[in-house]
Amino acid sequence: MREPAFMIAAPGSGSGKTLITCGMISLLKKKGYKPRAFKCGPDYIDPMFHRRVLGIPSRNLDTFFTGKEMTRALYQQPEENYNHDISVVEGVMGLYDGLGGIKEEGSSYDLADKLRIPVILVVDAHGMSRSVIPLVSGFLRYDREHLIKGVIFNKMSEKVYKMIEPLVRSELGISPVGYLPVSKELRFDSRHLGLKSPDEIGGLSESLDNLARILDKTIDLQELIRICDMAESLPVYGFQVKNITGDSKVRIGVASDEAFSFFYEDNLRMLRAAGAELVPFSPIYDDILPEGISGMIFYGGYPELHLPALSRNLNMINSIRSAIKNGMPVIAECGGFMYMHDVIEDDNGAEYKMCGVIHGKCKNMGRLVRFGYVNIEEKERRFLGDSERIKGHEFHYFDSTDNGISCIVEKPVSGSAWDEIKVGPVSWMGFPHIYYPSNPEFVYHFIEEAMRYDGSSGR
Repeated sequence: MREPAFMIAAPGSGSGKTLITCGMISLLKKKGYKPRAFKCGPDYIDPMFHRRVLGIPSRNLDTFFTGKEMTRALYQQPEENYNHDISVVEGVMGLYDGLGGIKEEGSSYDLADKLRIPVILVVDAHGMSRSVIPLVSGFLRYDREHLIKGVIFNKMSEKVYKMIEPLVRSELGISPVGYLPVSKELRFDSRHLGLKSPDEIGGLSESLDNLARILDKTIDLQELIRICDMAESLPVYGFQVKNITGDSKVRIGVASDEAFSFFYEDNLRMLRAAGAELVPFSPIYDDILPEGISGMIFYGGYPELHLPALSRNLNMINSIRSAIKNGMPVIAECGGFMYMHDVIEDDNGAEYKMCGVIHGKCKNMGRLVRFGYVNIEEKERRFLGDSERIKGHEFHYFDSTDNGISCIVEKPVSGSAWDEIKVGPVSWMGFPHIYYPSNPEFVYHFIEEAMRYDGSSGR
């Protein structure tokens, strides 16, 4: 299998990867191409920006989560109701930054190598001119597979670019693909967990259109397409999810609003393929849970930004509490896990009552509590099967007075481990974000338990 593709990577975070990725996707669309997008690593917000430009979901690819063959299989899966002709992959952090900051696994470079796609390096050139040459040269010397095929300079003027362009060709031997000039309008605002979500940025559609117009003048699209065609052929990898429900579907409610919006698209795909009909609902706006559901999922997000609204919606809180009391299967991770608690305390010390399923309190610790990849193993086998692990990621400033003790959670590089997560026969609640393709048994167990739920008086 072979298709045109490229990765946008950078020397480090804050270089403008997401901005330029979105601009390139928009530009390709305007020129008649049908791009699709991926994000390297466990990031939720960047794919939201991709989706805003594309109109279809963007997906995550991560070599730590799924290794070589599964990652390639996920990459090769077609998009639903969309025939793409080019793939755009946005890198994470710096090009070579992987597990623990020292390993290649999980890095943008590792993903580009596994997919055999060319890399275009985005360099923040603010305050630089010729100094960009040795900077890029250092990255090229580290590129053992010769994947870096081009460079785009962010925050560079047209005058400086015209001086630098011939030096890139003669001294580096790679393609100067173009530049993006400095502009106060061309930026995405951030908060403690990363970029603000697209819905929080006013005039985003107009900004993206403006970005595409600028790149149309400053990017050599013909050279970009030439680089895309350097993507190599891959063997065809199959990935089949078991349909647990047969011809029928089991309805699963998925919390989805401003407070709960962090999810992996491939998690949702796997749930649907296993037989779930996913029914979105809002813990902020809806009065009760959707009718006829047999399970609930609460993914992460920013519940801390919506505490008054969540706490006021007592009808929804009571509906959730009653369903769980009656034995409805539930998954709650990170922000969803926080929502299950008795109380969340805001930054001013005010306490807001939540679902009361977990008898504890969550509060902002003013620092990163846990961050990075984790391997998770149950102490009592329920969701994962015998001697099975699932992989996930943590990134949160809040902590709980009751994080649970049902699983052993281990850092993959240091080997440090701790007890965490609250697991019951039909419930999984904890801070780690779980990536289902790393262990499909997790999905199968949840769907099977949802099929057994009858909603009358429990199990």
